[in-house]
Amino acid sequence: MVLARDGTGVGPAVRALWSQVHPVFMTPPLAASLFGAILAGSVDPTLAAVHVVAMFAAVYTAHVKDGYVDFHVRGEDDDHPLTETGCRVALALSTTTFALCCVLLVALVDGLVLGMVLPTWLIAYHHAPQLDMNPVTATTGYPLGIALALLGGFYVQTSTVTAVPLGFAVVFLVLLSGIKVIDDAQDFDYDRSIEKRTVAVAIGPKRAYDLAYGLMALALATVVALAVVRVFPPTAILAALAFGAVAAVARRADPTLATMLLIRGSYVFLAVLVAAAWFEPIAPFV
Repeated sequence: MVLARDGTGVGPAVRALWSQVHPVFMTPPLAASLFGAILAGSVDPTLAAVHVVAMFAAVYTAHVKDGYVDFHVRGEDDDHPLTETGCRVALALSTTTFALCCVLLVALVDGLVLGMVLPTWLIAYHHAPQLDMNPVTATTGYPLGIALALLGGFYVQTSTVTAVPLGFAVVFLVLLSGIKVIDDAQDFDYDRSIEKRTVAVAIGPKRAYDLAYGLMALALATVVALAVVRVFPPTAILAALAFGAVAAVARRADPTLATMLLIRGSYVFLAVLVAAAWFEPIAPFV
């Protein structure tokens, strides 16, 4: 059973499997899970760890399935480290890991936790070739996964969902959807040539950029509004200001540079929100 396309044996197989771990795209869902736990106030490390592993398995599933479809099915990519068998083995491993985490969470929390956790895997597995062909689902799939990771991280600690984590989840969904529109615009010419309907293909690059920055502005305005009414801690406004500064620079850049700036800006945004929640606990503002 050959897993890697560039060789046989354990070494090439491990390297090929590890190649599907993409830190840039994996870090936000895992960080969102931990942010949800921080919002809960008292963190149970075991529950937090199990949920983080579940999110890792879900995102890994998305990367493997996406690579399998783009290279082995559609022929869009020039290369892929895993053979078809390797992709199937990787999917089996990640799905099994995710299922085991679900079993543990049901045993340690309750059955309703599946409503927060299972959709992340469903989104990941069906991103390609189903969800990525529609402008709405292609744009919101990854951001929705992060929003659910945040809600799930909170739920496994508290067995409930309150306005605070829900508010943050909505903010991330809207903000990251804006970034995703810009990201997809990088491949406008190619996507249009294969009739892949991203937002940029559906409405044109200029209107897509306007929509993207409009979504980001809406998310930042929501943070400020919720901080003013004391749902979020007041220092959350600093996160909106920090990301707003990055977005202002990105607005004048090409899609590739803009995407890089906005993704890094989202890390800063999340870091400031974590600090706000950590040093100014949410409880006094609820």
